[in-house]
Amino acid sequence: MSKEMPFTEERPWGEFREFVNGEAVTVKIITIKRGESLSLQKHRKRSEFWRILKGTPEVIIGETTVRAHPGDEFTVPVGVIHRVSAIDDDAEFLEISR
Repeated sequence: MSKEMPFTEERPWGEFREFVNGEAVTVKIITIKRGESLSLQKHRKRSEFWRILKGTPEVIIGETTVRAHPGDEFTVPVGVIHRVSAIDDDAEFLEISR
């Protein structure tokens, strides 16, 4: 069964709103609740682009950890570990996976 687009899916750490899936790209807006984190992960077949929309999340990409701000943009290459954590406030970012 295919999902209607866009749709929102809630998770323990927050939620995401997905706009495109099953195409060459997946487009989501991900919200992370203050004090929560996404899992530390890496992907064998996809890269990701992130644009911070809200909050000041901690962003880990490979060996680099930064405190991000709205408007900051990041690229996560295939096979590189990454995570976003909402340390002090709720965080929201655009994710485009290819």
